[in-house]
Amino acid sequence: MKRRDKTNYYLDIAETVLERGTCLRRNFGAIIVKNDEIIATGYNGAPRGRANCSDLGYCNREKLSLPKGQRYELCRSVHAEANAIISASRNDLIGSTLYLACHDAKTEKLFGEIEPCLMCKRMIINAGIETVIARNTHDEYTVMKVSDWIDNDESIQTDGY
Repeated sequence: MKRRDKTNYYLDIAETVLERGTCLRRNFGAIIVKNDEIIATGYNGAPRGRANCSDLGYCNREKLSLPKGQRYELCRSVHAEANAIISASRNDLIGSTLYLACHDAKTEKLFGEIEPCLMCKRMIINAGIETVIARNTHDEYTVMKVSDWIDNDESIQTDGY
């Protein structure tokens, strides 16, 4: 038996975590690792005590025909990255790596080529996380350096608006 490389090992765990997700569109799983120890895990779902979309049987964003990446404030869920971050201490987060995986909720198949939304990017930056690794396929992934998000700040408009 061939031993699984460490990056895919952690992505496999993130993919298992997403099985707890309650979104009817996409389920994300996130784990935060520092010094080869899992610091925290998170999946997307409604805040504690509130009904999940899977319990209600509908997605508010889908009802409103909102496209991917827009109007996240109308979503009931707390994102997986945010849930993982709020479950850890800032000291543990500094210099850590966040591993992220996603499945399409309807097909339960891997949904590759993902990255955190703009709000989660801000939380990741403030948490002190150094790297985000997102699963593309069973064995392939994308490595994102958080410092690049700081250097290339997409929230600053340079076109005169």
